Amino acid sequence: MEQITLGNVTITRVGEYFGSVDMTPHTFFPDTTKEVWDGGASWLSPHFLDAGTGTVKSAIQTWLLRSGGRTILVDTGVGNHKERPYAPVWSRLETDFLDRLARAGVAPEDVDLVINTHLHVDHVGWNTCLDGRDWVPTFPNATYLMPKDDFDFWNPANGHQPLLGRGNQNVFEDSVAPVHRAGQTLLWEHGHRIDADLRLDAAPGHTPGSSVLTLTSGTDRAVFVGDLLHSPVQILEPDANSCFCEDPAGARATRRKVLGWAADHNALVIPAHLGGHGAAEVAREGEAFAVKGWAPFAPYTDRA
Repeated sequence: MEQITLGNVTITRVGEYFGSVDMTPHTFFPDTTKEVWDGGASWLSPHFLDAGTGTVKSAIQTWLLRSGGRTILVDTGVGNHKERPYAPVWSRLETDFLDRLARAGVAPEDVDLVINTHLHVDHVGWNTCLDGRDWVPTFPNATYLMPKDDFDFWNPANGHQPLLGRGNQNVFEDSVAPVHRAGQTLLWEHGHRIDADLRLDAAPGHTPGSSVLTLTSGTDRAVFVGDLLHSPVQILEPDANSCFCEDPAGARATRRKVLGWAADHNALVIPAHLGGHGAAEVAREGEAFAVKGWAPFAPYTDRA
């Protein structure tokens, strides 16, 4: 299954990549313990951990929503032909992502809204595509919702020195600025109501402008958490950040807040990068959380 329905909203998973990101658990999640990875090897492999190489596995995917008569994309992955000298896993990809989107029934001109939960390299790539030698918006009729705090933070003109540093080189120039120049961005702050069932809220920590998208429709609840979670291990150890969190204390506080809300409201937690079934229901377990159940999406079996 690649599509589920929650209340009035349908959610379709569109994969771009699945596989190793060439980082060990300790490198990717320096706050996690060896014991949690060793103890979870039986269920972390093969969807979240490559047992053969000992590296973390990750999915790059877009969540396609149909809500209120509109077609909405949540995060746009890595994109094709992008020059990423300090992120070689993502450099100069040539995937069939747009064909996969077409198989889900969506052409680029059909997209009404693009939501970038934050502006890292693997969340904005398909914002643009090459037209000759120029980067142009991939989705010509869409409004791109971007957190203003991230827009300002990653804008090279503002001179910030982010933790991710060179790993995000060229990203603003080829995947953000062209959309803004085309007049297709809406830079929001604090919160933004999309429709009766969907709302964006600031969730800073991973980046200054990181956000979550909350779905509340009838009795159904879900929260798209972007990079608050890269691995289900962070459900078990909610204080464990990835190595890419710009504000470690803020990321921990936001993760606990969002997971607590999800546990208390029986909400499906939908991160950007989980392989396997893609999303999970969580429950409180002392000071941490546990996986209560998985979403019904079919696990990836290869590179998506």
